[in-house]
Amino acid sequence: MKKIIMFLLLSHTLSAQYIYPKTQCNLDLAVAFGSAFSPSISYQNLYGIGKTDRFKIGWGVRLNTFFSGQKNYITAPARLTSGTQSIVALFTENIAGNLDTLQLTKSNLSSVNGTIVLQYSFKKLDLGFNIDFIGFSFGGRQTGKFVASESKSLHGTTQTAKPTLFNLLLISDSDRGSLNSELYFRYWVGNQWALRAGASFQFLEYTTDKTLTFENDRFRHKALLPFVAITYTPFKMTAKDAK
Repeated sequence: MKKIIMFLLLSHTLSAQYIYPKTQCNLDLAVAFGSAFSPSISYQNLYGIGKTDRFKIGWGVRLNTFFSGQKNYITAPARLTSGTQSIVALFTENIAGNLDTLQLTKSNLSSVNGTIVLQYSFKKLDLGFNIDFIGFSFGGRQTGKFVASESKSLHGTTQTAKPTLFNLLLISDSDRGSLNSELYFRYWVGNQWALRAGASFQFLEYTTDKTLTFENDRFRHKALLPFVAITYTPFKMTAKDAK
């Protein structure tokens, strides 16, 4: 605890010598990797809050892509996964008997979403979090095996699905569509260029051509992937010694 307090005090002392920009505009190219390959391109506008402008809140637009081999997509609607569509779904265990699986042979989808951004800065280092909140998805149809928990007639059948069109951030399994969120740190190597890295947590969703068991046609895959990125800002001010 003492080390953490000393670090925060030292960071505050050193950062006090710098003037942080009131606004910040970022262009960013990120690549998440591991069990899938997921490049994204984003644009962000950030606005300083408080006297020092070290804490910023902002908005952005992000183009996400997701490519992988076979993935399991599980029943998506919260009314089935947890039996509720409110914030309670975040703390409720899944109902195993309501969960079916769509085993798509491959995933190939893209989304364009508006993004909310929160960020705090220590000199050349930014710590932040962003999350998609609304948008749309597109991509080709995919086929896969349907593994039904209850229906013998549908179990083992081949189904066709396409990316769910409309994306909306609600709460946990109440979300709809494909959404990306990132927890990151960014290090500025110059006045306009920075390196960024962290973890990307993605919801990927497909809608089947037919309504299947439990009157459901939406299936979701959740992916947690590391990512690296490069950031360019044409308008970032150079930090100067405070007078």
